[in-house]
Amino acid sequence: MDHPHQKYCPIRPVNLADRQWPSRQITRPPQWCSVDLRDGNQALIEPMDSLRKHQMFEMLVAIGFKEIEVGFPAASQTDFDFVREIIEQNRIPADVTIQVLTQARTDLIARTFQALQGVRRAIIHVYNSTSEAQRRLVFRQDRAGIRRIAEQGARWVADHAARQPDTDWVFQYSPESFTGTELDFALETCGAVLEIWQPDAGREAIINLPATVEMTTPNVYADQIEWMHRQLPYRDHVILSVHPHNDRGTAVAAAELAVLAGADRVEGTLFGNGERTGNVDIVTLALNLYTQGIDPHLDFSRINEVVRVAETCNQLPVHPRHPYAGELVFTAFSGSHQDAIKKGLAARENDPAETPAWEVPYLPIDPRDVGRTYEAVIRINSQSGKGGIAHVMASEFGLDLPRRLQIEFRNEVQIIADSTGKEVKTADLWTIFEHIYLAVPGAHSLVDYREESHGQQDRLRRVRAVLRDAAGLDQVVTGIGRGPVDGFVHALAEGFGKPIEVIDYREHAIGPGSDARAAAYVELKIGGDDRSWHGVGLDEDATAATLRAILSAYARHAQQRGACSVEVPPTPQQCRSG
Repeated sequence: MDHPHQKYCPIRPVNLADRQWPSRQITRPPQWCSVDLRDGNQALIEPMDSLRKHQMFEMLVAIGFKEIEVGFPAASQTDFDFVREIIEQNRIPADVTIQVLTQARTDLIARTFQALQGVRRAIIHVYNSTSEAQRRLVFRQDRAGIRRIAEQGARWVADHAARQPDTDWVFQYSPESFTGTELDFALETCGAVLEIWQPDAGREAIINLPATVEMTTPNVYADQIEWMHRQLPYRDHVILSVHPHNDRGTAVAAAELAVLAGADRVEGTLFGNGERTGNVDIVTLALNLYTQGIDPHLDFSRINEVVRVAETCNQLPVHPRHPYAGELVFTAFSGSHQDAIKKGLAARENDPAETPAWEVPYLPIDPRDVGRTYEAVIRINSQSGKGGIAHVMASEFGLDLPRRLQIEFRNEVQIIADSTGKEVKTADLWTIFEHIYLAVPGAHSLVDYREESHGQQDRLRRVRAVLRDAAGLDQVVTGIGRGPVDGFVHALAEGFGKPIEVIDYREHAIGPGSDARAAAYVELKIGGDDRSWHGVGLDEDATAATLRAILSAYARHAQQRGACSVEVPPTPQQCRSG
């Protein structure tokens, strides 16, 4: 009987008896290069349009990336146009270097340099595939033929760069499918490219060794990187880079071991988006360093916003169990876990001098360091007549509550159920929800709003809103922001005199077709308080629903509104202050 597994061949280990990486420790972050706008983008079912590309680029800059691969301009008109936009509109900060990818073909290289005309500084990333399987099955060339492709590409890159001397050029070469390439041939090819480029002090070149397909365990990849690290010519003037993929699910470990083995630089994406199973996840890599007391030089202190932008631009969800960023990673269901977390947090609060280092069981990182709160750390998972709230809200009322709002509302309902000893029925659930989020005493109502472009910058919007207070008096507020939500938040902050920060906002339609209404949910921090406030808005217009949600959250903050705690169903007078 044939066994299917017998058709797979193991990768041979590297002959590196004196390997050094197992005894080393990472003490500083590598150079980071985001490839979200190229490698991550080409993996999307619907690649990003210009608007989403700009949104992703601006977020990557805000996080602190100094090298960003922005596209493959010779392969896509959208990529070409985007590169021209960020150059011509002066959107590349002085301390950020963009990178572009091209195959080692003369026409593609020429088109790439055309896209980069006038750029201050850029990395030209040229590649050709070198693996034994690609040589034999795809290109049908021997080693010499593949090496010539790399050498020709390197010369074409150098020649085009010389024609644009006002730009500070950095050359990068990748032997694509490095993990399937014999090490001696990978060294031979990279060495031939470096001989053409002649890197020197101040003119360093990047050699990128990608796990285009992750083919074996991370320790073997580390051996491959250390072998190349030791053998590469011009090593003092070469930035050794890695680009791990996640085919075996071990890309993060492979990248960390590669850094131990001598890699200076890591290419990856936010949350590991990419071809097949994805690229290495830079969020996880960076925050792994953070937990070891190492500044990753990337700012993920507002992780909810990073998740929201990534989900919007990629049109892919971040898994609720994703390390550090998932909605459930700071949540405990097990009773023993809950008890340990509570005691760890209590120890820090009661005597912080005795516990200067973070040491809370089951929480490798302080949620506040990534912009999360302790409200969602301990979550009650009782099924004694109080469970299934989120399901009922979705199935009966069409409201798909965000996870943290589910947690807050669940706790509010449980307070009522515990105080009355009664079952909370479906109709009662809506009454409680309405009194907590939709009919907050003293809340301003939205009478009307208008938005328009501000000046010559299409990205900025001016929002003018008419609000009516509980006494029936109207007030006009205006603000400017990157969209109607941002502009309205600035308008409220200016009008009411308290800073407002949007932690999260989402919206969806309720009902089919033309009869649909919009539901919007926001989470705000107001006036510098540690606590965040949820708000909900409903309207036929999606933007109006979001503005109503912001007013709901602001009113709850102003009233310090907690739950309705007396009887079910409650009345407005029975809703207590928080």
